[in-house]
Amino acid sequence: MTFKVAIIGRPNVGKSTLFNRLVGRKLALVDDTPGVTRDRRVHAAKLYDLHFDVIDTAGFEDAAASTLPGRMRAQTEIAIHEADLIFFTIDAKSGLLPDDRTFAEIVRKSGKPVVLVANKAEAKGAQGGMLEAWELGLGEPIPVSAEHGQGMPDLRDAVIAALGEARAFGEEEEGEDDEIAATEVLIGEDIADPDAEDTHSYDDTKPMRIAVVGRPNAGKSTLINALIGEERLLTGPEAGITRDSISVDWDWRGRRIKLFDTAGMRRKARIHEKLEVMSVQDGLRAIRFAEIVIIVLDATIPFEKQDLQIADLIIREGRAPVIAFNKWDLIDHPQELLAELREKTERLLPQVRGIQAVPVSAETGRGLDKLMDAVLRTHKVWNSRVSTGKLNRWLEAILAHHPPPAVAGRRLKVKYVTQAKTRPPGFVVQCSRPDAMPQSYVRYLSNSLREAFDMPGVPIRIALRTSDNPFAGRAKKRG
Repeated sequence: MTFKVAIIGRPNVGKSTLFNRLVGRKLALVDDTPGVTRDRRVHAAKLYDLHFDVIDTAGFEDAAASTLPGRMRAQTEIAIHEADLIFFTIDAKSGLLPDDRTFAEIVRKSGKPVVLVANKAEAKGAQGGMLEAWELGLGEPIPVSAEHGQGMPDLRDAVIAALGEARAFGEEEEGEDDEIAATEVLIGEDIADPDAEDTHSYDDTKPMRIAVVGRPNAGKSTLINALIGEERLLTGPEAGITRDSISVDWDWRGRRIKLFDTAGMRRKARIHEKLEVMSVQDGLRAIRFAEIVIIVLDATIPFEKQDLQIADLIIREGRAPVIAFNKWDLIDHPQELLAELREKTERLLPQVRGIQAVPVSAETGRGLDKLMDAVLRTHKVWNSRVSTGKLNRWLEAILAHHPPPAVAGRRLKVKYVTQAKTRPPGFVVQCSRPDAMPQSYVRYLSNSLREAFDMPGVPIRIALRTSDNPFAGRAKKRG
């Protein structure tokens, strides 16, 4: 991208609404409650013929460094340092407040070019706030309405005036998101020729998308910070700090990875606030977009009911789960507990038998390499393909060992199996009466497939089909 813009201002002036307008999608959570945004979010944006990266930031608040608002402010100051241009945003409807003047001074001291954005300019009485904005000494205020899209041409002209045409229209690079979009398949990837005997090798050059999920205060943001080696996400002892699903780009052993941090998911009965509902919905979208989902469990209180519900949701969505037992540095008898947790994992999550479960400590950095190795192994299995010839040789042996049962006095016939999809592996079984096939036998086929072709820890889909009988309708016609 040509340049980077940070949207700065006090809480509730419409920074996230302006961010969503510039990126063209509702990525950031927006609510009337002040202080919704906490982490800084970066995304590719477009303003007519200008292409750039835009950073959404937490509202500037005057608070001690150790408090949550103070840590949010530190994140915003990092965004100012990273940016080439600052959109200092004020609320034209309510006019200038003392905080606006304080933070305008901080922005001025940064030495970065500034565009003064007077948001909510469509409101009645906004003209007075516009005139007050001149007092900040940041130049002419640009009246916009981020919610309704008004004033965008003037904002474009102000960007060009602040940066100069050469900088504003720098040579555009290929968009990273476009490259990812070209390879992304959300639910199942069709296999072009199911009857082909040879299987494609795993492509370890493609970008990988990983979502990190779990209950509040399990250590998800701390884990991502430990993986990437910087304080990118806001962390602290308070539960529920993360609200938006924040994506972080990372390079691991030469492979491009997009990590998604999500809000903690509590039991549905405990969620009352509209903002928390929006946060959880944002997290669910991140799960659907991801390929691998790391389920972070607090090793001191693992396998709560909510943990199992989160895991079940991920499996139903067809994502590839990996479990991280976090806070391992707090455990007194690690070997005994690890054996107990592995036994519980196999017992409580039989639908993904062999799931990778790794003890880690996000605080000390222990076990992170093992976690990423487990992620890579699971991703390979999730993308695995088995040729039709091997599948039918396996089916022949299975049927000889344990044939399907008789239902209503008639034996079920299983004729043929082929793999139709990957991501997750999906198989089509041709049989005589699909509706009469017991679920227990389908589970038997699934477990046998998992064991025979070494596919541990990922969901396996089996679809039962019957071939059309060309003579089925003739008797009815004669009658």
